[in-house]
Amino acid sequence: MKVHSGARVAVAGAGALGSAAALRLARAGFAVTVFDPAPLGANASGVAAGMLAPVSEALFDPASRDHLPLMRRARDLWPAFAEALGLEIVRAGVRIEGSRAWRDQVGSRLNDLGLSADEAIAEDWRIESRLALEALRAAAAAAGARFEATTVESFAPGALRLADGRTEAFDVLVLATGPGARDGRLAPETRALAPIKGQILRTAALDADQMVVRGEGVYLAPGKTLAVGATMETGRDDLAPDASATQALRAAARALRPDLDLDRAQVEVGVRVTTPDGLPLVGWSRAPGVLLAVGARRNGWLLAPLVADMVAAYLNGDNPGPDAAAMRARRFEEPEGDKQERAGE
Repeated sequence: MKVHSGARVAVAGAGALGSAAALRLARAGFAVTVFDPAPLGANASGVAAGMLAPVSEALFDPASRDHLPLMRRARDLWPAFAEALGLEIVRAGVRIEGSRAWRDQVGSRLNDLGLSADEAIAEDWRIESRLALEALRAAAAAAGARFEATTVESFAPGALRLADGRTEAFDVLVLATGPGARDGRLAPETRALAPIKGQILRTAALDADQMVVRGEGVYLAPGKTLAVGATMETGRDDLAPDASATQALRAAARALRPDLDLDRAQVEVGVRVTTPDGLPLVGWSRAPGVLLAVGARRNGWLLAPLVADMVAAYLNGDNPGPDAAAMRARRFEEPEGDKQERAGE
């Protein structure tokens, strides 16, 4: 499906994927409006530590283990993407700390990935997530995109219905929301998504070290505050802080840095959504006019420039690139549906 230049595109969701797609489409000449009821940064992308860390994800998240080449290609888009936004990438890397037995386990996993068993991962980077959201919104607005604080209730080509009662004319809906997209109402493929509640502790850093520290069951990510994260509570989509769920996180952090003040740490909660294979759904839905860009698990920031480029390619009728098959939107449907999708794309 090719959409004419200047078409009206609604983007549901102003997290990393939605904001990056909005910027890319606005710069390509589409008339873009982003709909999200939450304040800027009050979503999983704003809570996140901002890791651009393909090796760490392949090491510590089993769902990402098979996707290292794809994640590296996504990370390699970041230098140009960040430069255009005036956004700093912190390239201090990741240091592995913990017991000798655990470090040996990590070294074995690194060897399994074809990497040397070093205790520092130089190729993993990070950004400040809230600054990145601010930069994306400002750049998208400068390119002509609008942002509205409401929810998309339903869509058919030419008729977008909003939670505030309005119906507006849009040609395409880019679905980039998180937990609110899972019921299949806007796109049937979203029934494959599952929520993951994540809680991060934020406290004052002990020093000026810019390296991220990965320990057993925890990471310590420097920034404006030190991010201590993160829980992975599969199947939960509530936003209430839960002290019982963060006990193990606090214990793991204290094992690495006993002097951290975690009793007064601020707890931030976000809900991400994931597919069964850990990669997002990207491409045309069976629902007419709906383009999916949702379900990035822990890697919304890492994948944002890649997904934005793919969204623009689908709308322009161009080749979405070598990673389109792995992320195709209908891959969890019945085989016949997959055949039809491949034929249609």
